[in-house]
Amino acid sequence: MGWIDLRSDTVTKPTRAMREAMLDAEVGDDVYGEDPTVNALQQRLASDLGFEAGLFVPSGTQSNLVALMSHCERGDEYIVGADAHTYKFEGGGAAVLGSIQPQPIAHDVDGTLPLDKVAAAIKPIDPHFARTRLLALENTWHGRALPLDYLRASHDFARERGLALHLDGARLYNAAVASGVPARAITQHFDSVSVCLSKGLGAPVGSVLVGSTPLIDKARRWRKVTGGGWRQAGLLAAACQHALDHHVARLADDHARAVRLAHGLREIAGIKLLGQYTNMVFIDVPAERLRELDAHLRAASIRISIGYLPTLRLVTHLDIDDDGVQRTINAFKTFFA
Repeated sequence: MGWIDLRSDTVTKPTRAMREAMLDAEVGDDVYGEDPTVNALQQRLASDLGFEAGLFVPSGTQSNLVALMSHCERGDEYIVGADAHTYKFEGGGAAVLGSIQPQPIAHDVDGTLPLDKVAAAIKPIDPHFARTRLLALENTWHGRALPLDYLRASHDFARERGLALHLDGARLYNAAVASGVPARAITQHFDSVSVCLSKGLGAPVGSVLVGSTPLIDKARRWRKVTGGGWRQAGLLAAACQHALDHHVARLADDHARAVRLAHGLREIAGIKLLGQYTNMVFIDVPAERLRELDAHLRAASIRISIGYLPTLRLVTHLDIDDDGVQRTINAFKTFFA
């Protein structure tokens, strides 16, 4: 049996059709701005999401980093969720490389940052304080799609307070599909958006940062400074184009399989279902059995992320089919029997 990998939606393999699109891609030197497939991808996402320009980069981490460095100067501050990817899981890049101070705010359970707490965190104009420049949100957050009315309120709040608004939209299209709206209905509220194409959409590599032309011009320089200049990157951009053409609507299948997985695990004694959001399922299992569970699942050719905490995340994606969901449920049943 083949492996079932539920660690993340980053583990997908390019489909045969995607590989064929890569093989046929027209390419050039992107550092010179001469790769036509990269240029087409950048312009497509900028136009689709309501922005002037886009920038193709190797990773979501770099996309967020160059966005923060383009919005902020040394000694500036961005307000961000305490459990947000840009703050917690990107190596402290904004502080290390941009000299930008993060101001973390605790998330509400739905992934929003309470705007009254954000307001309280904004620094006064005073030499003692970092200058608050930017509010950064994440959608989805732990699989949760942010409410559309909250996005509108955040936009209005940021405008009133003179802040720019950035979205880590690593799973933007999951949020759009779950909310039943075009992605542009989400991105219209932001000054910049980072879109990851190598998660649920299934491309092997790549994210695109979209924003105004001046912002993207700054981001292009920071991409080079941080080592992210491409050459014949059209091979990868072609995979991203294929993903946008063929893999957006099917995200609903991943969400449906996550529902099935959650329902199956919920019936097993010894497992506490914490929640299911878009393509993610969260469960608690006895901490003392984690190592044993890991070995049992691997023996059944199933990978999940198991660390030292009893809370586990299982993620459905392009390479998980109905049989994979059922095999996973059965393996958990066997273990807890």
